[in-house]
Amino acid sequence: MTGDPLQRSPENIDTSLRRRWLFLLPAVFITYSLAYLDRANFGFGAAAGLATTLHITSGQSSLLAGLFFAGYFVFQLPGAIVARKYSPVRLIFFALIPWGILSALTGVITSFWALAVIRFLLGVAESCIFPAMLLLLTQWFTCNERSRANTFLILGNPVTVLWMSAVTGYLIQAVGWQRTFIYEGIPSVLWAAVWIFVIRDKPEDSWWMSATAVSTLNARLLAEQQAVGSAMTLRTALTRPDVLLLSVTYFFWSVGVYGFVLWLPTIVHQGSALSMGRTGLVSAIPYAAAIGAMLVVSQRADKTQQRRSLVWRSLLFGGIALSVSFLAHAHFTIAFLALIVAGACMYAPYGAFFAIVPERLPRSVTAEVLAVINSAGALGGFFGSYFVGWLQGWTGSSQDGYLLMSLSLLCAAAGMFFLDDGPASHTVPSPSSSTSTATTTATTTGASRNRRAA
Repeated sequence: MTGDPLQRSPENIDTSLRRRWLFLLPAVFITYSLAYLDRANFGFGAAAGLATTLHITSGQSSLLAGLFFAGYFVFQLPGAIVARKYSPVRLIFFALIPWGILSALTGVITSFWALAVIRFLLGVAESCIFPAMLLLLTQWFTCNERSRANTFLILGNPVTVLWMSAVTGYLIQAVGWQRTFIYEGIPSVLWAAVWIFVIRDKPEDSWWMSATAVSTLNARLLAEQQAVGSAMTLRTALTRPDVLLLSVTYFFWSVGVYGFVLWLPTIVHQGSALSMGRTGLVSAIPYAAAIGAMLVVSQRADKTQQRRSLVWRSLLFGGIALSVSFLAHAHFTIAFLALIVAGACMYAPYGAFFAIVPERLPRSVTAEVLAVINSAGALGGFFGSYFVGWLQGWTGSSQDGYLLMSLSLLCAAAGMFFLDDGPASHTVPSPSSSTSTATTTATTTGASRNRRAA
């Protein structure tokens, strides 16, 4: 009997499908890690004396932190439209180069207004990354895998801050905050070449999956889209009550998260009187807890399909933990332990949250809806980074920032609590069980791929 054994053996089809986790997700993770590095290291520059070096006020320093999110907010939807219409992979490639250059320039520019422009443009360059990434994952992973796939992407956030917190503090001590920005901006430019070489937009364009595996995967993705319903206009999708509520929820969530990310090093440095190197190590601890929490919650979300309840409970506990930090501000150890819990709870439900949209809306509007929700998060990031920093500069204490972040997370938890359950979870056969129904399509797909190769 002749032919490709991958087209005959379910076990080999499963092996081929598992390659998605080995080829696609590591590249996605690294790309988002680099994006997050270039936005989160600003907090270390602020803690290391950026304002003193550039002779700017605390209010101007907070404005610099917030301007990134202004640029990030404005260009979300246009970026998502380009990604859906043309290619998320190419869009990300063309964004990697300018954002690496702009991040490096943060360490070169000495004028406040020039630096303000750089921070805004950095937000513009990175604005398309997250919705384009999420769109890409919807074309490669099914609903029973999507929380874990999203989590693998978003793990780039806490993992980056984890190692960055440990490394950047000592790097600043060794070479200063300006050179640190330069050194940490260069990898994004170099990575662009790897990204465009390895990643493809759709399974049928890959060279590392068999024709049957591609057909099996596409059959299930198509079945899920049919279960969601017919196509709708973008205006209809964006005015749906659940989309509006998800956007409001993500706004408040991001106020807490980005206030936490950008100002945690300063909070730790002031509260503990540690050196910058040790401040970095201590600041890494909440992110280590966040990584474990994200993995547990994403696994649970895919297994139970109870995404909404997992999200609102996590945010509720995060808000309560930040309240404890606020009340215990005079006792740094207690306050910091509460911050560890808060960090874990804030990050834990990301994968489940962003898996909700593709299960409610057709693919024709998914990218744009995700972009609008992420835009609301960017706006929340602006308010969180600006007002937490402003409160800290105005009062000389971090405790009011804790209170603001706590209230924001509690509002986000309330938003998710009141979100309707949406359509009933649809059950679609797993890729391996769809093998027999996909064989005919696989033959056609394989022939098409052979023609393209020829």
